[in-house]
Amino acid sequence: MSKTLVQLIQEKTGISEEQAQGALNTVIGFLKEKLPEPLAAQLDGVVNSDVSAASEMMNTVTSTLGGLFGKKE
Repeated sequence: MSKTLVQLIQEKTGISEEQAQGALNTVIGFLKEKLPEPLAAQLDGVVNSDVSAASEMMNTVTSTLGGLFGKKE
């Protein structure tokens, strides 16, 4: 997925592959700082197309959002 994201950034902005990779790294770094630890720890796996990490992250997001809205597990 990372390569796909870099290509998408390139297409949308017209910047080089290296610049697009730098932009992606900046965004990922920012998200890691701002997201709760359980989500931040799984971000690399999601970006690098680790299906199990993506699935686990979605479960964590769903659980977290459910808790925010009063849903009990």
